[in-house]
Amino acid sequence: MKKVRLRWFTDDKEFPFFIQYGGHTEDFPLHYHTDFSELVIVLNGHATHIVNDEISFIKKGHAFVINGETAHAYLDPCDFRICNIMYQPEMLQHIGADLISFNGYHELFVLEPLYRNKTKNHLYMSLTDLEYIEAFIDGMINEYQIRQPGYKTMLTSKFTELVTYLSRQRESTRKSTQEHIRHLATALSYIEDHYLDQISLEDIALYSNISPRHLNRIFKSHYQTSPIAYLQRLRLERACNLLRLTQLPITQVSYQSGFNDSNYFTRRFRSTYGISPKQFRQRELT
Repeated sequence: MKKVRLRWFTDDKEFPFFIQYGGHTEDFPLHYHTDFSELVIVLNGHATHIVNDEISFIKKGHAFVINGETAHAYLDPCDFRICNIMYQPEMLQHIGADLISFNGYHELFVLEPLYRNKTKNHLYMSLTDLEYIEAFIDGMINEYQIRQPGYKTMLTSKFTELVTYLSRQRESTRKSTQEHIRHLATALSYIEDHYLDQISLEDIALYSNISPRHLNRIFKSHYQTSPIAYLQRLRLERACNLLRLTQLPITQVSYQSGFNDSNYFTRRFRSTYGISPKQFRQRELT
């Protein structure tokens, strides 16, 4: 495994800091840093990221920190462009107490790098936030390359500002996730209480105090299915129980399972289970 040292990039022992635009057109094998941490911001494209034994997909807008001694690699890069900021952790010791006590800072710069296998959700920025960060980074790289008097102080200040901005984004994402979970719990409860009624996505969203489009998006993100698909699944599971335990006609099974059209019910049943409701009942009774 390749060992990477900070002195390969800068020989300034008084200012152990390096920033650059980077990227890979081919796989970059497992390697680790011996004496520095690395903040990575994905500016374009995507790649598969290997960190120890974890595999994740990273794309434009992601930001994460890799601590020294952590083995990582990039595979299958596609139009992949990043910003690498290499620094020694001591640079963060001067950060104010207000940021050190900030959850977003700890999650992004302390907890995630240390316990990556338990915190797989990288910070993901919106395009608007990423545009701001790109302009900010461009100013940092320009400062680093021109090296006017005081550039070390300026870069230390800018790096602190960047760390603060990203920590705020992380905190905002965390709160947004908590809000999503609250909406999802309300939506699930409503669906499970009313799946036999004639309810729509709009009804579920209204009860959950969220727009139908947003509910659909976060529901799919968390459960890999849509609210309506989940609703239909509950109805079909009830239909299966009625087919097993009663002799009700198929039409009545349909109505008592929340379907108001027996033909549609049969199509949905066959699409899900591969057989008709009648065939299902015969199979269960044999």
